[in-house]
This record gives sequence, structure tokens and C-alpha cells, in this order.
Amino acid sequence: MLNNRVVNIVAIISLGVLLFLDKYLALDIPFWAYGLPVLIFLPLTIRGAINIEASFFMKVVCKADTTENVVALSFDDGPHTEYTPVILDILQREQVPAAFFCIGKNISGSEHLLKRIYADGHVIGNHTYSHDFWFDIKLSRNMLTDMQQMDAVTVNTTGLTPRLFRPPYGVTNPNLARAVKAGNYLPVGWNIRSLDTVAKDETALLNRILEQLKPGAVILLHDTCKITADILPQLIQGIRQQGYQLERIDKMLKVRAYV
Repeated sequence: MLNNRVVNIVAIISLGVLLFLDKYLALDIPFWAYGLPVLIFLPLTIRGAINIEASFFMKVVCKADTTENVVALSFDDGPHTEYTPVILDILQREQVPAAFFCIGKNISGSEHLLKRIYADGHVIGNHTYSHDFWFDIKLSRNMLTDMQQMDAVTVNTTGLTPRLFRPPYGVTNPNLARAVKAGNYLPVGWNIRSLDTVAKDETALLNRILEQLKPGAVILLHDTCKITADILPQLIQGIRQQGYQLERIDKMLKVRAYV
């Protein structure tokens, strides 16, 4: 698997070979040639950082290893006072379990929604406390503090300590990998990104998700979007019409949701 360690090793070996050819075999390697490993290293590293399925800096569970026709719904960024209750009502009516990766600061004033998420049989995951735009450039200890703030709010509200963690924007880096390890979290991603936060057309959004269905898929949605609440009944129906069952993410991935 192409990951950060492999890319680093390849880059170092490449530089070592160039130095050997230059200094010991006197091949007069031009100075610009030493930039070639960097030109290879940077794009691969950037791509790995923004592609959560790559598990580039740490192992991230993005799907279930199964041939069964099961998929899991996951919702990020809530709770939202307007759309989370609507989504919970739909899930309750359709008897569909889901995962909610919540932002800690959004829980304040909406503690009743977090309690309902758990009471309705859904999983609560950690999506940091702040979901700060600059979260990815923080030191690992500051990242961990932010994540633990979210845990504290959840414990105070429900008595539960989330184990499942989803990085903001799906971006990973070495600092986050250290914070995740120190906090003993299980990173969880997705392999179907709905793009519901930027979607304008309901039919196009539905088709985008349904066309990507595969056994063990984790679907990324957001309970902060009106369009997501609007299409959810049709989405559930469409998933079932294709012969898939909707499973709770921890059960489908066979992992523990809480510490």
C-alpha cells in the first residue's frame, strides 16, 4: 500500500542514489535533479492527505470487508436545530440506524438532540469540538485537546465516550495520526461521498449516491443540509430497491462505538 512511510523511504533512497552517482561515480548530476524526488513526494503526500480512503498517514476504516449487500449511513457536522430532528424522524419512521459524527460546539443548546440520537439507536461519533478551518495545522497535542473536548461534552450529556473519530474535511496528516493514537480513537471515513453540502439538484444527488452503492459501503451525508433531509426518504427507498440493507456502522464494521 502506498502510504507516507513508503513515499518517505522512496524519496530518501532516490536522494541517496543521486548523491552516490554524483559523489562516488562522478557523473556530475545537475543540481536541479535533486528536486525530482521532491516533485514526486509532494503531490503524493498532498493527495494522501486529502484522500481519506488512502489511509496515507494512518489506517482509516472506510468500508466493511464484506460481500453482503449492506451499507451504512453516516451524518457529519450536527446536531443542527432544524434539520437533525427531521432526519431523526425519517430514520425512526423507516427503522434505519445511522451514525452521527457530531461537532462538540454544536451540542451546546441541543443536548436533547444528542440524547435523542442515542435513544433512537444511532451511534455518536467524534468530529472534533471546534471543526476549525485551521484544525489541520494544529500541533498534535492541540488536536487531541480539541477532540477530548468533544468527548467531554458527550460524556456530560449522555455518559458515553465516543471511540469512532472522523477527521474534519477528511484531511489527515502526521500530527493527527499522533493525536488519534494518543487518544485511542478509531478513525472512520467513507467510500461514498455524497457532496450534499454543495448539491443543488435532488435527482443528481440521489443518482450520485445510488450509482456508487457496493457491499460494505459507508455513505457520507450531513445533517446540516436541507437537501439531505429532503432526499432521505427516497434515498432509503432506492437503497432498499437495489437489494441492500441499511446497517448501523459499528455493527457493519464490527467495531466498538464507545470506550
